[in-house]
Amino acid sequence: MPQSLVKILTHIVFSTKDRVNHITPEIEPQLFAYMSGICKNNGARLIIGGGTSDHVHLLVSIGRIDVGELIGDIKRDSSIWIKKQDAQFAKFYWQRGYGVFSIGQSQVPEVSRYIQNQREHHKEQTFEDEFRTLCRKYDIEFDERYCWD
Repeated sequence: MPQSLVKILTHIVFSTKDRVNHITPEIEPQLFAYMSGICKNNGARLIIGGGTSDHVHLLVSIGRIDVGELIGDIKRDSSIWIKKQDAQFAKFYWQRGYGVFSIGQSQVPEVSRYIQNQREHHKEQTFEDEFRTLCRKYDIEFDERYCWD
């Protein structure tokens, strides 16, 4: 085959440092638009982004790029961008870690709805409990001592 074709669907989750409520409803659409541009510049595509004031969920179609490299670019560049938007974001940081969960094409509608309904979902569940649930669902072992910076 003369060309290499890659489509890996990923559900990416990470929070603000110490889960500080920095992501305001006013900045959120612009933040996800900016993240979409970062994805595009890296040969990926943001299908949907959502979250709450302290964390984000991204459904991303990844091409031929290292997922850790992509997330590093998303977190670094969006952090720099948001700090420039207003003085209230001067101390904005993302947590060091992240979760990446692979999904199949048939799961895109379900995961998209889940991401779209984050605000409603988190009326009943904390980010920490949600992350634990996702790790169990995708059979990922983790050490809580290193999850919550």
